[in-house]
Amino acid sequence: MITVTPGTKVYLCCRPTDMRRSFDGLAADVAAVLRQDPYSGHLFLFRSRKADYLKILHYDGTGLCLFAKRLEKGKFVWPPIVDGTMVLTPAQMALLVEAMDWRRTVPPEPPRRPAVI
Repeated sequence: MITVTPGTKVYLCCRPTDMRRSFDGLAADVAAVLRQDPYSGHLFLFRSRKADYLKILHYDGTGLCLFAKRLEKGKFVWPPIVDGTMVLTPAQMALLVEAMDWRRTVPPEPPRRPAVI
């Protein structure tokens, strides 16, 4: 299980990625394609062309971690294939990793600050 600390963002790469890539190749994709720092501590999600394989790249402060999951049946729910990235909530990421439709979950609006009278 991946623990997402407060302030950590979850970036989803919308284009399929070559799943033969490992730490350095995916870190290069984060920098070049997503225009993010792979050593920022945020999570970066990649999928295969068939959408049945998922990799998550994360820097934990001591080194890069790589999580991989291959579905035996079915596909991961992914947004349309376009250039760029999306930011997910940790709850949406948990649903995506479980191969559930995360798009049906809508994050609540942040609470409003009470007005000072």
